[in-house]
Amino acid sequence: MKLLQVPTAALEQRIKEELEANPALDEGQENEENSDELGFGDSKEKEEDSENEEEAEPEDTREEDIELSEYLEEYLEDDTASYKLSANNYSADEEDKSIPIPVEDTFHEYLESQLGLVKLNESEERIAKQIIGSIDDDGYLRREPIAIVDDLAFSQNITTDEQEVARLLKVVQTLEPAGIGARDLQECLSLQLQRKHAEKSADSDHEVIHMAINLIDKHFEEFSKKHYEKLKKQLGVQNEELKIIIDEILKLNPKPASGYSSGANRIQQYIVPDFIIQIKDGELDLTLNSRNAPELRISEHYKEMLKSYGGSGKRKREKKEREAVMFIKQKIDAAKWFIDAIRQRQQTMYKTMYSILQYQYDFFLTGDQKRLRPMILKDIAEITGLDISTVSRVANSKYVQTEFGTKRLKDFFSESLQTDSGEEVSTLEVKKILMELIEGENKKKPLSDEKLKNALQEAGYNIARRTVAKYREQLSIPVARLRKQL
Repeated sequence: MKLLQVPTAALEQRIKEELEANPALDEGQENEENSDELGFGDSKEKEEDSENEEEAEPEDTREEDIELSEYLEEYLEDDTASYKLSANNYSADEEDKSIPIPVEDTFHEYLESQLGLVKLNESEERIAKQIIGSIDDDGYLRREPIAIVDDLAFSQNITTDEQEVARLLKVVQTLEPAGIGARDLQECLSLQLQRKHAEKSADSDHEVIHMAINLIDKHFEEFSKKHYEKLKKQLGVQNEELKIIIDEILKLNPKPASGYSSGANRIQQYIVPDFIIQIKDGELDLTLNSRNAPELRISEHYKEMLKSYGGSGKRKREKKEREAVMFIKQKIDAAKWFIDAIRQRQQTMYKTMYSILQYQYDFFLTGDQKRLRPMILKDIAEITGLDISTVSRVANSKYVQTEFGTKRLKDFFSESLQTDSGEEVSTLEVKKILMELIEGENKKKPLSDEKLKNALQEAGYNIARRTVAKYREQLSIPVARLRKQL
């Protein structure tokens, strides 16, 4: 069950960990060997010798030897090829390509390298580095100066005060990119505008930048709430002039560190689809990503060791020899279990995705989100005969590559909503129409939730205003006032 919820992107790492932990597990195809080739090859003379030796052996030791011998016979006579993990339900075109990782400095190292060009004494440099280390991934300093003072005292035995930290923060804020080290959005935008104003670029309208600085520094609340009428009065400008000023502000980066991403961050953002759905001759074809079907086998070396122990028949075994056989047995059993678990994961994932494909066939064929049917975990659990929790594990953190883009599997599950005609439709369909209404609205007079509700009801969807507000929030769409544009 744990392997089932692991996404394809993380499965390779999980297999790598198992390969490192269990020497009896190997990568590659299983050699086709029959049980005769893996036989004991015992002579009658050896069997007679071993029987004579067993007569003087204590009962418990003889039983242990018999148990080990039976295990050896059972394993060596087993069709080891049955443990080979192979499948024909993944794409042959899907190549197992590794992603090259570039060697890059981290964002904080990039800032520290710039700090080396600033004239600071040793104590000031250590304080400045502590400030840089406290900057988050968005480029903001969200720690209070007193907390940084305490950090320096405890970790580096440096005595300083809030005034010194504030002074050196201003030094850090002169580094690239502009806006770095800001304590909130208002300061971040102000720092960027001040940098643009100081650079005196020929491309910039300095009067507009000066007005933008005034707006951010003195009227930020009205700007953030889009109270444009108040802003026009306070700044003494007309509609067109205010639009130019706001456009200048919208060019700024609210997350100054976002433009600097290391190779590691890019790999984390890379989505590996778990399933691939293609349209072939008008029909849908489902395959598992080839990374879901690794070739794993029992180590040839461990099998050879078992054959060597098996060749001794049922003779008396030394204690060390028995311990060695038991160690090999445990590792091989663990390898078999892991291979079988991967195979079960593969089968369960395919079975679940195939049922989802059949349930949402029209969507996967057309890509039209309005053709998505209401579907909950219970529906797929009943079709597949799997437990709801199992279906949930498959749906969680999994992606499917379609002809219309890569989709998150979880997004196909939705509740139903009844139309005026009594037909049940997916809430995803309603959200799609809601999105289209908002995209097509007059941005100077955005539609309120009440007007959106009326428009949906006119289209035949029986929906309440609070439900419209809930769907809008789920789509990360702000209220009408914050969607307003000049």
